[in-house]
Amino acid sequence: MKETVLEPVDRRILAILQEDATVAIAEIAERVGLSATPCWKRIKRMERDGVIGRRVAILDREALGLGVTVIVAVRTAQHGDEWLQTFADGVARIPEVVEFYRMSGEIDYLLKIVARDIADYDRIYRKLTKVAPLHDVSSSFAMQEIKSTTALPLFD
Repeated sequence: MKETVLEPVDRRILAILQEDATVAIAEIAERVGLSATPCWKRIKRMERDGVIGRRVAILDREALGLGVTVIVAVRTAQHGDEWLQTFADGVARIPEVVEFYRMSGEIDYLLKIVARDIADYDRIYRKLTKVAPLHDVSSSFAMQEIKSTTALPLFD
């Protein structure tokens, strides 16, 4: 995907939407100095161009009983496309895995998992280790969440 050129007003619109995607078009328009129709057209263009991928509700993990965050480092002895597809498909079927990355360096894959408690994580861990052959799985439990955001930096 090629980078989309954004004007300063587009960036201000995006900043508002990243903070609260339910803000009415009229309010966004007023806050960025546009009338409603041009503002709406800019939002629609950014959606069409893929700058705005989707609008979602951010849920509170604690309120849902998902108080444990686990960062899981995975190393494997296999690096073929077929193995990766099997592993990626299997991980995609584990809803508690909320982030999944293929890495450079000594760790092959990094996962962020949310769980109710340690016993719940053990259930998820056993499910993960059955997805595909793994060389090493190392789990680290987050003691405190210091920063967590979905907002991307927007520079003028």
